[in-house]
Amino acid sequence: MDKLKKVLSGQDGNNDDGDILQAANQASTLGWGTRMKGFIACFVLGVLCSILGTCLLWIPRVGLILFAVLYTLGNVASLCSTMFLMGPLNQLKRMCAKERALATAIMLCFSLSLQWKNNGLALLFCILQFLAFAW
Repeated sequence: MDKLKKVLSGQDGNNDDGDILQAANQASTLGWGTRMKGFIACFVLGVLCSILGTCLLWIPRVGLILFAVLYTLGNVASLCSTMFLMGPLNQLKRMCAKERALATAIMLCFSLSLQWKNNGLALLFCILQFLAFAW
């Protein structure tokens, strides 16, 4: 369990900023149990919103709008769930790292499919975004 805590909090030995991040982590007012509860709550809420949004995609006229709102809320909640584990600053650093730049770009480019108002393209970007988030 300690190894999992170290990896998720960014203290896996690969950081040069280990002392700074460790000090920031220790200064946090949230305990590990509270962080795990926040992670689980946000992640479950994010998955439910995303699934509900995807199911509502095919409703005529308003489906794409409902999908955009619910799926965006789901993604924000899912991203916030990982911030409970590693903190916002470490999350942003990892998202902007070279090996994750493509996944971050895919996550951010999702809004393009909504501007084209194409349900099939929105579903394709939804799948790509899920894969990028899992990566």
